[in-house]
Amino acid sequence: MADQAPIALVTGASRGAGRGIAIALGSHGCTVYVTGRSQSSGDHALPGTIYETAEAVTAAGGRGVAVACDHSDDEQVAALFDRILADAGRIDILVNNAAAIHDELTDSGEFWEKPLKLSGLIDVGVRSGYVASWHAARTMAERDHGLIVFTSASGAAHYSLGPAYGAHKAGMDKMAFDMAADFRHAGTEVAAVSIWMGALLTDRLKAIIASDPAKYGHLEGHCENPEFTGHVIWELYNDPYLAGMNGKTLVGAEVARKYGLTDKGRVPPTAAELHGVEPLQFHPAVIR
Repeated sequence: MADQAPIALVTGASRGAGRGIAIALGSHGCTVYVTGRSQSSGDHALPGTIYETAEAVTAAGGRGVAVACDHSDDEQVAALFDRILADAGRIDILVNNAAAIHDELTDSGEFWEKPLKLSGLIDVGVRSGYVASWHAARTMAERDHGLIVFTSASGAAHYSLGPAYGAHKAGMDKMAFDMAADFRHAGTEVAAVSIWMGALLTDRLKAIIASDPAKYGHLEGHCENPEFTGHVIWELYNDPYLAGMNGKTLVGAEVARKYGLTDKGRVPPTAAELHGVEPLQFHPAVIR
């Protein structure tokens, strides 16, 4: 498999973390399927489309393939995987990043005072990650090869932006843990991990910082660039000891130090350094 360009799928990659991860994987020669709903400028208040990301992946040295997909629609997701398998015959890396993020998430107020649509993070976030992983795992387990990644954050272990956001991040971490248990039980080398990203210097965060510099201005000094996690994922995928990390919630900034990675010359702070927060340790008991 070393002589074949890895086949990756990054969900929710029109902009933000997904776009950065896709471009980073492209820089390592991957063929990257880029999904999202934004197909033209104006589809979203923020800039970015799946086609622009795919072009950036190709420009970085890989091969970008844009596929419009609403990850709340199971039929569209099934068609996506049918296409990938028809085109490439396999999938090596799945990055579950699609999430229904709304601007009101950062508004002041309690959760019941904010729009009910914020619960969409549980649909396009937790559930969509499960569905995509279900499809990917079937072919990965058959080939005994693959890496499933969930993009997460320290809000899985402390209050951050309300219960919908917290449930989403905690769900990412627990799904990686439980999927890894099934992969081990099946005797396959497929791995699943969750990665805590730091605050990302995306167009969305830039707009948030600009909207209230007094409240959010401190974030800019310790943000990670969106491509950073993609380079971490690449190192994990190629790590001969990946099996030892199967099921773990990893802090991207900590893993980067292990591999000697920097974020454009910077060493990003970890969640423990910023907030004294570390990933939860799930109990190893298994009930089947």
